[in-house]
Amino acid sequence: MKYHHLSLEERVEFYSCLKQRLSLRKIAKKLNRSPASLCRELKRHTRYGRPYKPVLAHNRSLKWAEKQRYKAPLKNSEILVYVLEKLALGWSPETIEGRIGIEHSGLSVSYETIYEWIYYHKQWKKHKFWKLLPCGHLKRRQKRGRKVHTYTQVLDSKSIDLRPDTANQRLTVGHGESDLMESGRNSKTALSVTVDRLTRIRKLRKVADKSSVNKTKAILKSNPPLFKWKTITVDRGSENKGYQKWEEKLGISVYFAHAYHSWEKGSVERTIKDIRRFIPKGNNIANYSWRDIQRIEYWLNNKPMKCLQYLTPYEKMLQVTQNLESVV
Repeated sequence: MKYHHLSLEERVEFYSCLKQRLSLRKIAKKLNRSPASLCRELKRHTRYGRPYKPVLAHNRSLKWAEKQRYKAPLKNSEILVYVLEKLALGWSPETIEGRIGIEHSGLSVSYETIYEWIYYHKQWKKHKFWKLLPCGHLKRRQKRGRKVHTYTQVLDSKSIDLRPDTANQRLTVGHGESDLMESGRNSKTALSVTVDRLTRIRKLRKVADKSSVNKTKAILKSNPPLFKWKTITVDRGSENKGYQKWEEKLGISVYFAHAYHSWEKGSVERTIKDIRRFIPKGNNIANYSWRDIQRIEYWLNNKPMKCLQYLTPYEKMLQVTQNLESVV
């Protein structure tokens, strides 16, 4: 038989019967309730010598019921351990949501649940897990757009409008995007970042300054594994003035995004955002060794990505190259 809690009317009637000094069995028969239920009701709300008050008892019971119905996020210990491990690796909640089903069949968790657990859950908020998130903001922020300006430092270049559809639609490997990540104001050292649009394989090279000579050297040494560059898309910064040497040495075509349209090379922009977790803005890149850069590159290429159906760039590259070999 399904149990129903006492209503406010029943509690008022119970109080009235208690005033008449009726026994619990007689009151239970009158209310069509179990004597044990009424005994528990009386014990709950008359502790420490307090008198029984029906309205106060009813309100207190509603609060208890609401608390009992609350289910803490990440209550499953297996999910909790997985989320904590992956947050420590620098994964975003979206990445964790997409990857958990691949690594542990039958487990699932929403990225919104993870965000709520990090930012709003009283028990866990004190641990400051927001510091492990990609941006590390104390409070959740909304995405905002920005104004677009027109300006260019590279003339006589091929516009991104002329880029082939195989690159635009990410159909084949070898179509890259490249950009420079700068140090703080007191350093000229920069980091050349190049990304394959299909597999998201990243190649990082430290350069002494933002000159076109050093950028050219970085591009020539940024050969991805298992395939060669076909096209590279860059912005119109002065460091890319030597693009004709890239085309001559590598046999590729270089295309330029419209001025201040950073979203046209969104893969490399997102990569730089991820690198900022290890090299925050204002830090001198010269202070980071070659091994430090290699560790960052390894982390980037082994982190599952939503756009790759939560495969890692290395896994995606192997998948693509194996498919190519089977076709041949």
